[in-house]
Amino acid sequence: MGEAPPPSYNVAPRADVLTVTGRVGVPRLEKMRWGLVPPWAPDASIGDRLTNARAETVVEKPAFSAAFERRRCIIPADGFYEWQAAPGPKKQPMYIHARSGEPLAFAGLWESWRPRDQPDAPWMRSCVIVTTAANALMAPVHSRMPVILVEADWERWLDSGCDDTAAVADVLVSAPEDFLELWPVSTRVNSTRNDDESLILREDPLILFP
Repeated sequence: MGEAPPPSYNVAPRADVLTVTGRVGVPRLEKMRWGLVPPWAPDASIGDRLTNARAETVVEKPAFSAAFERRRCIIPADGFYEWQAAPGPKKQPMYIHARSGEPLAFAGLWESWRPRDQPDAPWMRSCVIVTTAANALMAPVHSRMPVILVEADWERWLDSGCDDTAAVADVLVSAPEDFLELWPVSTRVNSTRNDDESLILREDPLILFP
């Protein structure tokens, strides 16, 4: 797979992220670009709009349906950010992570793409995070959240030999409310130029939360 991407505390679309792919029992770590580029895309810019895939429509959308059947992956992460509405022009960034401190396993899809007019160009692999409705913890912050796979479902999700989408559709649900915790962090996270461990540290919020 080559070298793994360096640790990042502020991952943005087009960045390389670490993914887990492979058949049951043979997982493989791969570096992929965040933002799915379907094989039929005329250029890679479409990936900027395909960073998330809604679980409710992933079977139907042309950009995701084939990948959902045959190219599922896991995208590991220590946590993620969302922004809660606050008085005035600013929003309060929140850092969401597992209460246990363990990494999260996002349900993802991947594809390979290269320019049609460059048949000898190397394939670019890209990925997208599957999202679902927010649980009660997340709902005050955002209406959506990543699908977070429990360990018991990892192999089933990764099984590229299983193209029966109904066999994995039941995992596309929100995480239990007590699995995650969140806290306010610095608005420095609003700029991708900032990328250091201080971004995930608890900070005084812009507004008082109930």
